[in-house]
Amino acid sequence: MWIADQWKEYEVIDCSEGEKLERWGKYILLRPDPQVIWDTPKNHPKWKQLNAHYHRSKKGGGEWEFFDLPEQWALHYKNLTFQLKPFSFKHTGLFPEQAVNWDWFSNKIKNAGRPIKVLNLFAYTGGATLAAAAAGANVTHVDASKGMVAWAKENAVASGLGDAPIRWLVDDCVKFVEREIRRGNKYDAIIMDPPSYGRGPKGEIWKIEECVYDLVKLCTQILSDNPLFFLINSYTTGLQPAVLAYMLGTVMKKYNGTVDAQEIGLPVSSNGLALPCGASGRWESK
Repeated sequence: MWIADQWKEYEVIDCSEGEKLERWGKYILLRPDPQVIWDTPKNHPKWKQLNAHYHRSKKGGGEWEFFDLPEQWALHYKNLTFQLKPFSFKHTGLFPEQAVNWDWFSNKIKNAGRPIKVLNLFAYTGGATLAAAAAGANVTHVDASKGMVAWAKENAVASGLGDAPIRWLVDDCVKFVEREIRRGNKYDAIIMDPPSYGRGPKGEIWKIEECVYDLVKLCTQILSDNPLFFLINSYTTGLQPAVLAYMLGTVMKKYNGTVDAQEIGLPVSSNGLALPCGASGRWESK
């Protein structure tokens, strides 16, 4: 498992009975986590010192219960700053486990010895975009949600990257890649974090199991002759690390590189365990 263990301002304190107790800066949040199927004693004092608690509904969805939490606050990771706020379906605008991937590709970009163009698809609030830009890449950030792209721009400004070479686009990711193929544009690296299910700006339906392989194949048509890396993240139970590895290995076989895929996770400070948080597949040049 690849563990995001370099955080100073975020931690998973404890987890039990389908929930994880987290510290986001100075605020304590309790959120559902489907991986936490065990029942352990809730002895840590922070279980009783919550700033907010997201309650899952048995009918689906859920709602936040706030005790003492601002509408927005900042969280830092190394040289990056993220503006956080609780919003729909338990999220805060950041997936801390992805930091293990940010560190991996940031090192690759810094050590490439050449300018690197990165395409970030389903780019959300821009964690990967900012990490790549801070490492020196020229980044194209694509997400179908206008609100998410605006939030990502806020994070860029907060991180001192307001003037970095980042192209911000509100677009359907598949249609964008198809247009880039026609335009003949090329990228040295691709990052994608596709949702399990979603809709494009014009109602286009996306189901990851049905759509992701075709998109990955499409993306190989916009790779440069000497690509640096290809990263795919998955939070879908059916797409195990081995599936991501086989998929990348199949589409990238004409390039000289290696494939690896693992679960990604976060350390739990109270018991030393690692909480699994999805999977990532990485192709990288030799």
